[in-house]
Amino acid sequence: MRLLKPTKGLIGVDITSATVKLLELKQCNDNYQVESYAVRPLREGAVVERRIRDINDVANVLSRAVEHAKPSTRKAAVAVPASAAITKTLTFPASLSEDEIEERIAAESDRHIPFPFSEVAFDFQCLGPAPFDEDQQQVVLVACRQQDVSQLTETLERAGLEPAAVDVETFAMERSLAELRRQLNVENDPAACVGLVDIGANMNAFHVVRGGQIVYSRDTVYGGRQLTDAIRDRYSMSNEEAGFAKKRGGLPDDYQDMVLNPFLDTVVQQVGRSLQLYYTAARQHEVQHIVLAGGSSVIPGLAERIAEDSGMSVTIANPFQRMRVNKRLNIEALTNDAPAMLTAGGLAMRVGQ
Repeated sequence: MRLLKPTKGLIGVDITSATVKLLELKQCNDNYQVESYAVRPLREGAVVERRIRDINDVANVLSRAVEHAKPSTRKAAVAVPASAAITKTLTFPASLSEDEIEERIAAESDRHIPFPFSEVAFDFQCLGPAPFDEDQQQVVLVACRQQDVSQLTETLERAGLEPAAVDVETFAMERSLAELRRQLNVENDPAACVGLVDIGANMNAFHVVRGGQIVYSRDTVYGGRQLTDAIRDRYSMSNEEAGFAKKRGGLPDDYQDMVLNPFLDTVVQQVGRSLQLYYTAARQHEVQHIVLAGGSSVIPGLAERIAEDSGMSVTIANPFQRMRVNKRLNIEALTNDAPAMLTAGGLAMRVGQ
């Protein structure tokens, strides 16, 4: 079956191992307005490596997020993990219509997709004439297992939302990155490379973005939860207390030296290592700027430490910086949550497409 297409009025829903994030954008001329949003924590183990393990728990948390956000629409977009999707650029005769391309993909599925076509959800986009032959056209094919799509759409439905679009996390993030490139004034320079460091709860993802596309990625199993665990263990707190203290402060005087600095050292080392591996992989384009994203990107001192170590300017991501914000929303809270909203924002940016 084909992946779902979006309609006007869209909520982006990002389900990670630590939180459920909901964001609603409204199209305003050539920009967007943030209409509603919510972030709610998930029980540990409910989602593992971006895969839902407890659909009831996730749906209940999402339902509470919807209740808090009070969005003006129920239509929602969600994304399958990049690791669960297959993306390929194919070539077909330029004379083929979309219906004929769909038939060809189905007939030739065993050449392009490594699992039975009866279990596949797919979509494609025509890119136009092939650069080497105008009689041919290039087509991007995206496919994943139908069960991955069904689980996500069922989660939305249980929370009272209407599935309107299914995307891939990579594509959603690229939309948000396009907005960030405008803020960095590099959107008109296709050769400009930006490094994105996305520090989640359990994973630290490093991406290199060039010409609006992610051209290199590396994941490391290390994230903000390690800092929470260190606070919990040293100061005999619960996980909830440690997470709150990490964000709000008020920890003992030895916190900086004994807990925070070792965590920052590890993150800085990992960013440096990721840059080295990027260049070792024969990547010729130099990274010129680093953008920090994820819930732990706002930890005091992290941006400064990475800037000092890398010799580059470092910006904390805020995809909403140029957007209008509904007056009923708390702008300070939205700004604090913004670095972790790249995927949700990218999904909501599909509004009107």
